[in-house]
Amino acid sequence: MPPEWFDPRSTAQAHLSYPTAHPALTDREDRLVPTGSTEADAVPEQDREALKRHRVLFRAVARRKNPKLRRTDITVTDERVVKRAVKAAALGNAMEWFDFGIYSYLAVTIGNVFFPGGSDTTKLLSSFATFAVAFLVRPLGGAYFGPLGDRIGRKKVLAFTMIMMALGTFCIGLIPSYAAIGFWSPVLLIFFRLVQGFSTGGEYGGASTFIAEYAPDKKRGFYGSFLEMGTLIGYTGAAGIVLLLNTTVGDDAMNSWGWRLPFLIAGPLGLVGLYLRVKLDETPAFQKFEAAQTHGASGSVVETEAEFSHLSENAPKKKISEIFSQQWPTLILCIALVGAYNITDYMLLSYMPTYLTDTLHYEESHGLLILLGTMIALMCVISTVGKLNDRYGRKPLLMAGMLGFFVTAIPAFLLVKQGSIPAVCAGMALLGLSLVCLLGTMSAALPALFPTNVRYGSLSIGYNLAVSLFGGTTPLVITALMDAFHGNVMVPAYYTMGAALVGLIAVACMKETAQQPLEGSPPSVATKAEAVELIEAQTPEPRF
Repeated sequence: MPPEWFDPRSTAQAHLSYPTAHPALTDREDRLVPTGSTEADAVPEQDREALKRHRVLFRAVARRKNPKLRRTDITVTDERVVKRAVKAAALGNAMEWFDFGIYSYLAVTIGNVFFPGGSDTTKLLSSFATFAVAFLVRPLGGAYFGPLGDRIGRKKVLAFTMIMMALGTFCIGLIPSYAAIGFWSPVLLIFFRLVQGFSTGGEYGGASTFIAEYAPDKKRGFYGSFLEMGTLIGYTGAAGIVLLLNTTVGDDAMNSWGWRLPFLIAGPLGLVGLYLRVKLDETPAFQKFEAAQTHGASGSVVETEAEFSHLSENAPKKKISEIFSQQWPTLILCIALVGAYNITDYMLLSYMPTYLTDTLHYEESHGLLILLGTMIALMCVISTVGKLNDRYGRKPLLMAGMLGFFVTAIPAFLLVKQGSIPAVCAGMALLGLSLVCLLGTMSAALPALFPTNVRYGSLSIGYNLAVSLFGGTTPLVITALMDAFHGNVMVPAYYTMGAALVGLIAVACMKETAQQPLEGSPPSVATKAEAVELIEAQTPEPRF
């Protein structure tokens, strides 16, 4: 038996010290000993004599606990397959935000169709309350689909959530108005919003996990940024269609049938997304995990999977309570990051058109046109942000985004308040520059918080709790606060600053994960040459 002081970290953690494969050893005072040190360097002073007497035993224990990487342990990605995986995941994300964008941009119309009677503020609050209802069940969807994705695979769950999401959106376009069936009209709207919310609970966590596990370690930020490009594409498509309808269809026609068209488009889009996802293989990281689980269950371990067999020892028995009990510090960090990020995201991309129209009395088409230009500009630079966080780290880009919102929120809303188009565009640009730092980085940073065997489940639960509590309620809370403070138009700025402050603290507490393997997964590289470099990097220089 090894002595008490010998407690090296797991193999999964070993791979986090990229590109060196071995972890440091830890003595009783938790002082880290650099990899590549001799046994004598790593052993406390009082145990040096034991090492001299049993050097071979100590070396054998060290090798067993921290085996060297082999070429077969390293995943060499196929760029064409990675790109297909990114497209499939991003399209599902685009569909999700296409739906939420449509609902936000048609909030006034939906209020008239489903909640007639009462003041304009009451209609708007009812519309946003129904918008928020979908977010109440998102944690339930995340709690169901997340652990399921860790057990049966990411691909199968993402295909099912795509079907549910497209069906729910399509059915909203078929609901009769309040004038036709009365009370049952808003009831059906709420029901299909719940279907959407439940399916969406498994979407973002699965899609970001899917891309993160497919992408090579050094390009995870770049490929992950395309997931959020899907967000912008969804919002842009929704804003473009609503803008087109507003300019070509009269108010009466819009309230009668025009509002249905954007929702009905979701049906064909869902079939395209489903086809792309079904055609893909499971992620390489999950395949390693599944193979290790199979070999562990049969009692025999293939050499290439041996050092990852510990990943699946308890995977099938994982319960939600265990995720909360074992991952709670990281879950809290995830909720803080996602909460701050989503408040700023929904404030700019969902609430801003309503703010311009309802509060500043802009024409609806003008507000959408300004937002459309902002989102197109963000799409042009988001992949560059992905490359930057791969090169300089996730934390600097996230810190820049949160700090940007905290510092520029008041100046930006003061510019928007001026009302002139140049001033509104300048204010939107300030907020957009801060948001793109978060959009281009968060989808690579969040999956790296959790180990492979609970990544989908933990991320889905943490993400959806934050979105339900803070993101989806943002339009409702801001509208209610503005009403409570007698129409103070600076309320959104103060709310954004509070969220950014929480985000700054969360980013300061997180670990840097750029260019490192995902926890619990083998290293992933883009070329065979990189794999060879990894193997050679762990061979110590000869000592004379």
